[in-house]
Amino acid sequence: MGQTTVRVTESTRTLPRHLAAAEGRPMQTIIVTALEAYRSERFLKAVNTGYASLRDDAAAWARVAEERGFLNGPRAPILPPSAAWYSVHGAGDSREGA
Repeated sequence: MGQTTVRVTESTRTLPRHLAAAEGRPMQTIIVTALEAYRSERFLKAVNTGYASLRDDAAAWARVAEERGFLNGPRAPILPPSAAWYSVHGAGDSREGA
């Protein structure tokens, strides 16, 4: 992966340098971690804003509730509780004779 230089003030450079020293990790790792956290925060804020808008639209929110009801409905006709992935005791352990 290529590298580049980003110009920042000395005071801006000081914070990741101190954090890197305190954590014993490279400054680049500190910056990448901080940027990923910032990206994630922006994404989650956008999702929350979208859900808020959706909740404000009664008809749209009713459709979401209907869809969730369908998705959360009984699954027994599709996949029986004896399916290995469904077992609370682990794959292949139906607790019969275990």
